[in-house]
Amino acid sequence: MELKEKQKKILDVAVELFKEKGYMGSSVRDLATKLNIKAASLYAHIRSKEEILEWICFGIAQEFFDELQEVKNTDIPPKEKLNLFLDKHLSVVLKNRDVTHIYSNEWKHLEERLPEFIALRKSYQQEVEELISQIHQAENWELKSPAFTTRFILHTLNNSYFWFKRNTESTSEITDEIRDKILYGLLGNNKQ
Repeated sequence: MELKEKQKKILDVAVELFKEKGYMGSSVRDLATKLNIKAASLYAHIRSKEEILEWICFGIAQEFFDELQEVKNTDIPPKEKLNLFLDKHLSVVLKNRDVTHIYSNEWKHLEERLPEFIALRKSYQQEVEELISQIHQAENWELKSPAFTTRFILHTLNNSYFWFKRNTESTSEITDEIRDKILYGLLGNNKQ
């Protein structure tokens, strides 16, 4: 999805607005006011407020998929592959803190494309689950529930924007802490 320059500006302002007031608490009129234009003028660039939410949700989902594919295409040992996945997923979150906040909390307000988005999220979760299962097999780790482990990891990663927002000075420490908790806590492997 390639946005025009004006649409990118609208998206940037909408992200601020949705973060501040929530998607449901924001209106096209609010967005127009922040952009200093008439609400009717916005419709020359967008179909609806929902289209902006689609740009946000599908846009960052594509970034997550792109990074995951890069991880899957690397030829490195399994534990390093998991570490790389964690780093890449967290880098998308860190680079897009406010967008991730909206993605994580507002996706359920998609209407027209909600089934497509749910299918996309499930597909991503399944690909991550396959990656985690392969790593567990290769490392001989016990894995009681690949689905639960995957959901737990993704929930932790997707909601890490919360910690990053508050601690902008310590992003590398937070990233290391999250990685360590997942690699050595949740997955039951001791640091070596």
